[in-house]
Amino acid sequence: MSAAVAPHIELAGIGKRYGGIQALGGIDLAIAPGTVHALVGENGAGKSTLGKIVGGVIRPDDGEMRVLGEPVRHHAPRDALRHGITVIAQEIALVPDRSIIENVFLGLEPRRAGFVSSRALRRRFAELAERASFELPPDAVVGTLPLAEQQRVEILRGLARDAKLIVFDEPTAALSPPEARALFASIGRLREAGTTIVYVSHFLEEVLALADAVTILKDGRLVRTADAAAETVETLITSMLGRALKTTFPAKVRSAPDAPVVLEIEGLGRGTVVQDASLHVRAGEIVALAGLVGAGRSELARLIFGADRADRGVVRIDGDAFRARRPGDALRRGIAMLPESRKEQALVMDRSVLENVTLAHLGGMCVAGGFVASSREWSRGTAMLERVGVRPQLPKAPVSALSGGNQQKVALGKWLIETPRLLIVDEPTRGVDVGAKRAIYDLIVALAQQGMAVLLISSEVEEALGLAHRVLVMRGGRIVAELDGETTPEAVMSHAFGAVGTEPHTTTTLRMTTGEQPSHAAEETT
Repeated sequence: MSAAVAPHIELAGIGKRYGGIQALGGIDLAIAPGTVHALVGENGAGKSTLGKIVGGVIRPDDGEMRVLGEPVRHHAPRDALRHGITVIAQEIALVPDRSIIENVFLGLEPRRAGFVSSRALRRRFAELAERASFELPPDAVVGTLPLAEQQRVEILRGLARDAKLIVFDEPTAALSPPEARALFASIGRLREAGTTIVYVSHFLEEVLALADAVTILKDGRLVRTADAAAETVETLITSMLGRALKTTFPAKVRSAPDAPVVLEIEGLGRGTVVQDASLHVRAGEIVALAGLVGAGRSELARLIFGADRADRGVVRIDGDAFRARRPGDALRRGIAMLPESRKEQALVMDRSVLENVTLAHLGGMCVAGGFVASSREWSRGTAMLERVGVRPQLPKAPVSALSGGNQQKVALGKWLIETPRLLIVDEPTRGVDVGAKRAIYDLIVALAQQGMAVLLISSEVEEALGLAHRVLVMRGGRIVAELDGETTPEAVMSHAFGAVGTEPHTTTTLRMTTGEQPSHAAEETT
């Protein structure tokens, strides 16, 4: 940043504590106007906390902040908005059953004689959309829009309130690659128009592509701030972790060719969402489901786990036909599933870490009369938190107080209190940083080496190939290819996009294991 350019925002000695935990300490930072300034660090490093302090979502315990040289104290987001600052978080904060134009101008509607002026409202919307280069139908209901378009509505809402600085907190965590590219283009246009962007992300490649400057945090402390052009993914990782991350994935250990088949499905389907799926997973094997968003991967996993009901086909566990009418049936049969959304499907966010990690297996911790033995729950729960590497270990704290990586470890540990035969993990590292990713990878590989069968779903092709022994590619609700885990990302994506001459009812097979392929007559599931 040039010395002649006054900062848009300055932070001096900013600190934040949660109980005895120092989330941030002594943060000094200056952000230049009209730039993209990225905040990076491991989960729990304090990057999201710092971004939310800038946006008035969180109040700091120490330090002071200046906006355009003026000392400010934000007690709530509306205070930050008065100084031209808004936050766009992972969890979109819109009114889902109202239109785009109503959301953008909520509370700011132009009125004439006490009535909302529809003509003025539409004129202002058109001006805003043109300024941001967005093409959005003003009358579309927000709840019907994809997440990427909802983010654009949030941006317009901020611009309608004259926001000059926008904090993006993990904006691409739930976006597909095309949606992420559209967001990057929007951010580029905002910067060209003079808007300052604070960009919080764990995707280091996109940080380097977007940012002018990058600030690295570790354990709530500022490591350094530098020009993004002078950084690489490797230098960022080394500064974030305090060490080099030499290998992204653990070494693969092949399961025995004659290892017993734990999971087998034949002709499993539900409407047109999942069509005639057949696959098998052996003990000690990691099999990945790859494909584009909407290909049917998560839907297939939900059928196996009993979260949704199949209308045809059969599931076998250890050779025995199995019919899951609900997840509890699957759990009793030794099937566990980590769903793709930890906040909506895996954790009870306002309950404690201990309650969450023991929730699925309370029956085994009860004494006479059906009461949970607190000593037993504490012993087994804290042992599991240690096993999955939750740091810091705060069993009594609400799980919402943990970083995303630690929340994911709690969600995974919940299913390991009683060792399952089959573990289904859906997007196991979504929203976690590189250090937490490696810890989760190590855990998944270790579980497979102990004889567990693992069915992995990942939208990151490199992750699927880095962990799996075999990769099954889905497209349009069907399994269209089976590839060796040593294949290339290009081969996976060509099948995912239908760019190869594969008939929809056939399977292209490159097997890693040998031995007889399991085969049984199909038994209909009712």
